[in-house]
Amino acid sequence: MQKYDRGFLWISALFLTLAGRGDAQADASNVVTVADANWTLILQGEWMIKFYAPWCPACQHLQADWENLGRQSDSLGISVGRVDVTQQPGLSGRFLVTTLPTIFHAKNGDFRKYVSSRTIEDIQAYVVHRKWATVEPVPGWKSPSSLLMSGMAHLFRLSVWIRQIHTYLTNTLGIPSWGSYVIFAIITLFMGLVLGLMLVLIADCIWPSRPKRRQDQTVVTVKEDVSEEEEEEKQDLESERVSEESTEEETADADADTDAETTVRRRVQNKSTTEGT
Repeated sequence: MQKYDRGFLWISALFLTLAGRGDAQADASNVVTVADANWTLILQGEWMIKFYAPWCPACQHLQADWENLGRQSDSLGISVGRVDVTQQPGLSGRFLVTTLPTIFHAKNGDFRKYVSSRTIEDIQAYVVHRKWATVEPVPGWKSPSSLLMSGMAHLFRLSVWIRQIHTYLTNTLGIPSWGSYVIFAIITLFMGLVLGLMLVLIADCIWPSRPKRRQDQTVVTVKEDVSEEEEEEKQDLESERVSEESTEEETADADADTDAETTVRRRVQNKSTTEGT
């Protein structure tokens, strides 16, 4: 039991020591390091976030004022964060950071880009006097939590990964730059073929092709409802048409008979004339 008690005391002492160190670091600057793993923290509450790079001279000039702002964060009622774009390329793509340093103000998921002076006094006035309320927030499609910006974050990570591979191939393995480009081109073509084949298979599974079948078209005759009077009129018209056709046929037959008799008479006359001669 004494061994277990001593072990528990050692663990407790180690935990308190680590907690004390964490508190000491928080008291020193009170600036939260934002990364891909915890960036959703800035979606709640009011934040001032700085995007910087260690090699940037302007970022280095702003560092002391930013740490001072972090110490005053409790009195201002805000949280202060920082993002190292060299370590977090995904966040730089998610926020579409193109210049350094870049400062954003966040209020319950609404983000506004800070474009005023970077002195500690102006930043404090921006928060205290709510100057951010006069600035239009970033539109929804461009918000860091949108689907489009999530895709941009993945693209930025992919670009950094490709750059690292290129550096490894050229510096470590001694492959010339054009050889590295050829390797990337072959990989890109191969991946395109694989993705195309996968899309074809998926489309064939979802919409399978069916053999064309000749379908007999059934013609449906719709008989209209006709009244008795209209039916009688139709019958009368039909009978008149038939009688006219029969009359025309009789007239044509009579004309033909007349023509035949005339022809016979002419032939007889010609014959008698010939015999008399």
